[in-house]
Amino acid sequence: MKNIDLQQKFSLINEYWHPYIIEELNENYVKLAKVKGDFVWHQHDQEDELFVIQRGTLFMDFRDKTVEVKAGEVLVVPKGVEHRPRTQGEEVWLMLIEPKETKHTGDVVTEKTVTHLEWI
Repeated sequence: MKNIDLQQKFSLINEYWHPYIIEELNENYVKLAKVKGDFVWHQHDQEDELFVIQRGTLFMDFRDKTVEVKAGEVLVVPKGVEHRPRTQGEEVWLMLIEPKETKHTGDVVTEKTVTHLEWI
């Protein structure tokens, strides 16, 4: 068992929309990412995603609404729900907790898709 310094881990992240693994929890990965701008519409057919906002405000677009998630807040995106995370110009720091088999952009593949996750 060890403490994880989130500030130190975030300082290692230099690219947006690239999640990095910091720990394992049961059959889940705990990941950190810095995000800015728009991501891609996608869904995860078999996995829920938990977003924990550490800094800034994340906007999660769904086909019928947008949810604003501020620092200190949490949002769960249920499996099978199409979504698009985005920001409004500011850098957002977030933690993701999701099953190990979760693909970064579901079955959608774009230039932003990360296929090999790295530990920091």
